[in-house]
Amino acid sequence: MNNLKQQIVTLKKEKNAIILAHYYTLPEVQEVADFVGDSLGLARKAAETDSDIILFAGVHFMAETAKILNPTKKVLVPDMSAGCSLADSCKAEKLAEYKAKHPGYKVLSYVNCSAAVKALSDLIVTSGNALKLVNQLPEDEKIIFVPDGNLGDYINRMTGREMLLWDGACCVHDHYEVQQLEKMKAEHPEALVVAHPECRREMLEKVDFIGSTAAMLNYIGENEAKEFIVVTESGILYEMQKRNPDKVLYTLYPGQPERDCVNMKKNNLEKIYNTLLNEEPELLMDEELRQKALVPIQRMLEMS
Repeated sequence: MNNLKQQIVTLKKEKNAIILAHYYTLPEVQEVADFVGDSLGLARKAAETDSDIILFAGVHFMAETAKILNPTKKVLVPDMSAGCSLADSCKAEKLAEYKAKHPGYKVLSYVNCSAAVKALSDLIVTSGNALKLVNQLPEDEKIIFVPDGNLGDYINRMTGREMLLWDGACCVHDHYEVQQLEKMKAEHPEALVVAHPECRREMLEKVDFIGSTAAMLNYIGENEAKEFIVVTESGILYEMQKRNPDKVLYTLYPGQPERDCVNMKKNNLEKIYNTLLNEEPELLMDEELRQKALVPIQRMLEMS
């Protein structure tokens, strides 16, 4: 594995490439990445990079966002089949039909959606900036929120809005069970609980902190507590433990890797090496679609 890592580092230098990876990828993938972050951090990094090649170790919509922001750069994806249940839950043609039935409504889209859905949107948000951005919109703004119904419900409750919510959900976070959390809390009574807002309301009502992956990282780093139960994809524990070696972290489903995001785990060192070596698979995008999708992303970056 170390030899493969070194080969990847060598290839990056030769090709002026940058590797961007999400917190949910495998530890060895995070180790070879130039930047590891949440959706907002990755979007910002993609927007400012001067590399010729962007290799995106994450899921498909994230690589699309990088291409939207970097039309002249080559965007590589280690596994084109690494999709997202949230993005899959909201098809552009269905959203177009829904928009037509709700004239006067603005479309607020969670970044976990396809480029085609972004092109139909007025503003993109991430779990890290959604509350901040929604609070900047006029109070009487009529809003359709897609695709995550759980995140939309959380935003509605926190802001007092009445956004219309799309019926989409993350196949990982939406399946977390309150009974399992209560079991973990009983086993670790001193532990604080942090959770991602893609979880269902009944789960979020039982935790100590709700936030994006980056926000959870900051909360654990700044909090004096020594034990935490982490209610999100377990890949985040690698970075959390690295930053907080003195703290004890528990995943909600210990020893159950099948509870994690299978698509994030499709990224591995062998695929990354071959992708860099051959410069494929490359993500290509229609220019008209790219320009339409760029507008709400730029608005997000400006507002956040």
